Amino acid sequence: MTVLNFFTDPALIFLRHAIIAGVLSSILFGILGAIVTVRRISGLAGAISHAVLGGIGLSMFFASKGKLLFLTPVTGAVLFALIAGIVIGVVSRKAKQREDTVINAIWAIGMSIGVLFLAKTPGYVDPMSYLFGNILLISESDLILLAILDVIVIFISWRFYPQIVASSFDEEFARVRGVNTDLIFFVILGITAISVVLLQTVVGIVMIIAMLTLPSGSASYIARSLAAMILLGILFSLAFIMAGIFASWQTDTPAGAMTVVIAGGFFLLFSVAKNIFNRLRKFL
Repeated sequence: MTVLNFFTDPALIFLRHAIIAGVLSSILFGILGAIVTVRRISGLAGAISHAVLGGIGLSMFFASKGKLLFLTPVTGAVLFALIAGIVIGVVSRKAKQREDTVINAIWAIGMSIGVLFLAKTPGYVDPMSYLFGNILLISESDLILLAILDVIVIFISWRFYPQIVASSFDEEFARVRGVNTDLIFFVILGITAISVVLLQTVVGIVMIIAMLTLPSGSASYIARSLAAMILLGILFSLAFIMAGIFASWQTDTPAGAMTVVIAGGFFLLFSVAKNIFNRLRKFL
């Protein structure tokens, strides 16, 4: 009867939406997380996530002034996310600048712009809601957008899997073999930027950064290929999100923060176990 009530009780629709969002988000976290982890650009998600805050702050500021009303928070977020991705790609490729340096610069500038505009927006605007989000407040329209994005990401990763693998592990060799590594890189940036915008409205910036790194990082300790890392990343993401939702339900705590704590705990556990295993193997 408890299970039946869960699927039929109108009062629990928010929890059902959260679980569906967790499943859909796990696919994005697993695929994109594995790719950015292998390419060693995990900070990319953090930079784009904080650049998104700049677009949100800008749109809310102009809306409060009655100007540029077409620039909604989502539109501003998408605009800033794509600009951040393009800047990171162009500077790192054309200017031969290290990607981590560009990523850190975009991270700081984007968030600072957002904070400045939010500070000048009349009324109290709490940036914490954008940092942590609330997966329990997701709507049906958000679920539809996540499902569409899942289909796009799955298709691209399946269709161009050999090129993604080649450019991720040995970019110079892939370029010699005729793979357009620059195009692959910009596609990854674009997909990550759009995913960050959609996920930011669901789970918040902090959880995006954590879930794009921790599940894939845990999977990297036992996976032997990118495909295995993606699959394990999806399963780990799903397990962490489900555990976070139900733990927060039982303890009356924020679901996003609880999920990050659980994911971080398992990542540290995997790290310690791997270190112990390596030390034992030296003595055997």
